[in-house]
Amino acid sequence: MDKVNELKEKGNKALNAEKFDEAVAAYTEAIGLDGKNHVLYSNRSAAYAKAGKYAEALEDAEQTIKLNPTWAKGYSRKGAAAAGLGDYMKAFEAYNEGLKHDPTNAVLLQGRQEITAAVLQHMQGMNTPMDVDPPASNTTSTSTSSSKPAAEPSKPAEEPKPAEPNPDEMTEEERKKYYAKKEKEAGNAAYKKKEFDEALKHYNAALEMDPTDITFYNNIAAVHFERKEYEECIKTCEKGIEIGRENRADFKLIGKAFARIGNSYRKLEDYHKAKTYYEKAMSEHRTPEVKTSLSEVESKIKDMERKAYIDPAKAEEEKEKGNELFKKGDYSTAIKHYSEAIRRNPDDPKLYSNRAACYTKLAAFDLGLKDCETCIKLDDKFIKAYIRKGKILQGMQKTSKASQAYQKALELDPNNAEALEGYRACALNLQRNPQEVLKNAMNDPEVQQILKDPAMRLILEQMQNDPNAVKEHLQNPAIADKIMKLMESGIIQIH
Repeated sequence: MDKVNELKEKGNKALNAEKFDEAVAAYTEAIGLDGKNHVLYSNRSAAYAKAGKYAEALEDAEQTIKLNPTWAKGYSRKGAAAAGLGDYMKAFEAYNEGLKHDPTNAVLLQGRQEITAAVLQHMQGMNTPMDVDPPASNTTSTSTSSSKPAAEPSKPAEEPKPAEPNPDEMTEEERKKYYAKKEKEAGNAAYKKKEFDEALKHYNAALEMDPTDITFYNNIAAVHFERKEYEECIKTCEKGIEIGRENRADFKLIGKAFARIGNSYRKLEDYHKAKTYYEKAMSEHRTPEVKTSLSEVESKIKDMERKAYIDPAKAEEEKEKGNELFKKGDYSTAIKHYSEAIRRNPDDPKLYSNRAACYTKLAAFDLGLKDCETCIKLDDKFIKAYIRKGKILQGMQKTSKASQAYQKALELDPNNAEALEGYRACALNLQRNPQEVLKNAMNDPEVQQILKDPAMRLILEQMQNDPNAVKEHLQNPAIADKIMKLMESGIIQIH
């Protein structure tokens, strides 16, 4: 379902940007993945209507209603599409049917009001009573043989724009919702100009007129957030969620309120609470933005917990316990204490070196090698790390690489006895019995693959005929790795 939500959000952004074809394409792809999702058909209906494709918009609206007959928005989509086609009766019926399911829905009430006004205006424009044919334009005769029905406009696209609703014709409740919407629009205009005091005045006025709409709470919370009044933002969102639940608000609006609470707690650096509210937002409506915020907060929490756990003194205690167990030959238990020491002080290279020694004793060479690399990364002058690395690589039969590790140790301390001994052992290993070398090498699948490679065979022939060619080939990392593998296997020697 993540892919469906991703496509839906892509469509929503395109629709808001008035890229209607792009929005339709995104919703269509999402429908292909989830054909029972009524919201997707509703959104595509809106995109079609915005693009002036009212027939397609009507078809999608009817599919929306078929999938969810009690969802009010499906009827508002049908009403808008039918109005666009000039079918005022169908539009009026759609709005009425929707109001049976949600009698206080502002969009349906306004839609019905607008369609009524449009019909009246159309009739006045025709200057004739309903159900009476107008006279023919080319004669004064009362004959109706050449006249056209008033209810069938020839060009729906040229229908006059619906008249502004008349508040005097509304019920008290409809009038309050109408004026609340006007206040919200004024607040939005002020908000975009960053005139937050003015925006807040309008949003509060809207809320007084219609205290059941979560949108107004969300808008007020947005102002508090922009003004860095995070505690007020949280309180407003919580109240909005409570009102939204009571009035069966769209889950997206509730999710938005939860996300804004999460953003506020994040600004207050209360990351655990931020995580809780991001998770609540995701349970209402999953969006890529909230998902990203949740991941970032979880990462921050882990980092804080890691830093809070650091205690060099306790790390030293654990290291000493590990050392005692290492001397007794209890390497597995020693690893546990070294690991705890690392959690307590992750920047101490000696701890990784000690744990690497345990892994080497247990022949867990890959883990030991990783600890040696970490140790060197923390302190590239730590000789013991290179020596341990050399021993591990010897155990892994990577003699050439082991030799390089010992060479690095000798660069730091030319007289280090352990490094000298390891380097000499590697040199002797590379000069052992040729027949034995060939036998062992040919049993190595990696060596076999290298020797079968036509390009590598050509390179090896060049190196045999021209020893200086090796310098050029070693410039290529991929080729250099293969040459090193052949060297450590004893197949080739470079002097």
